[in-house]
Amino acid sequence: RVAKSDAHNLWERLKEHETAVLLFAQDPNVPFTNNRAERDLRMSKVKQKVSGCFRKAEFAQAYCRISSYLQTMANQGFNPLVAIQMALSGQLYAEEA
Repeated sequence: RVAKSDAHNLWERLKEHETAVLLFAQDPNVPFTNNRAERDLRMSKVKQKVSGCFRKAEFAQAYCRISSYLQTMANQGFNPLVAIQMALSGQLYAEEA
């Protein structure tokens, strides 16, 4: 098998996935990048780097549950303080931000 250049491999991959690569240009609901999940995980990595670890598994689970809720609410357009107030009052979601 003959090795192909990086440019050739990129060209082949773009041809193969042309519709998916350019979908964001046709549908405004499709984000330009696909790194939303990476951004959502960034704070967990920072927490891990700063503190090293959680003392108990329950603390890690609570942190994940709370941060997931806050990230979801932020993605829905809610202010984090409003989201916390909603959670503490038992109103976990509202139709309008």
